[in-house]
Amino acid sequence: MKAMILAAGLGTRLKPFTDFHPKALAMVNGKSLLQRNIEYLQAFGINEVVVNVHHFANQIIESVKTNNGWGSKIFISDETAEVLETGGGVLYAANFFEKEENWLVMNADILTNLDIDKLIAADKVLSEGVENYIATLAVTSRVSSRNLLFTTDGNLIGWRNNTTREEKWAGLNTTEHHEHLINPIAKAFSGIQIIHHSFYNTNSMSGKFSLIDAYLQAAAKGSIGYYDHSDSILLDVGKPENIEKAESLFK
Repeated sequence: MKAMILAAGLGTRLKPFTDFHPKALAMVNGKSLLQRNIEYLQAFGINEVVVNVHHFANQIIESVKTNNGWGSKIFISDETAEVLETGGGVLYAANFFEKEENWLVMNADILTNLDIDKLIAADKVLSEGVENYIATLAVTSRVSSRNLLFTTDGNLIGWRNNTTREEKWAGLNTTEHHEHLINPIAKAFSGIQIIHHSFYNTNSMSGKFSLIDAYLQAAAKGSIGYYDHSDSILLDVGKPENIEKAESLFK
């Protein structure tokens, strides 16, 4: 399996560090987030990784070059001209995954001990015999300001901002899914997913867009499931206060 690390974002939550550096090069116990996640993927046999870059792109490119990809084969998806957000970034890197049935995508600013083998196994079960299976999203039951909403049989149906109460719903038959709309299953997205090639067939968005918006649109044409790894460590290191916490958890 190949993978993509989303490292193009501006990292505004990590200011002032990101005034001078990309968030992917924030350090935790002497290793950058990028290095840690490349080595994390290596532990599960994933050695070919595309990294998208925009903010201080040259620093990431130089770090990869200087360290020989930390032992992995690293490809750069250059978004220097315009940051394309998560969905646009995956679409822009389509050629890298052209011959792949599925692949893993993760955010650069998270650290986790999620067992990727278990995620892959769950994805295999969920996608078996399902036409236009689009993705399996890693989620937990943690308290979050935003939640993904799923039907009782495990299909993505919506998104909710728990602070503003804004909601977005997938383009599904609302009569057929009435009971799910009333009481959907709420999960917090972990920023890790296995995407299937059907993502490109079901997505009609272009340019700059988020993966979540693309998933909600594509859910009308296919299925998007989830894998709950609430028993794993998951840390959003895009927040300065979590750097110290990360250093106590990831040596």
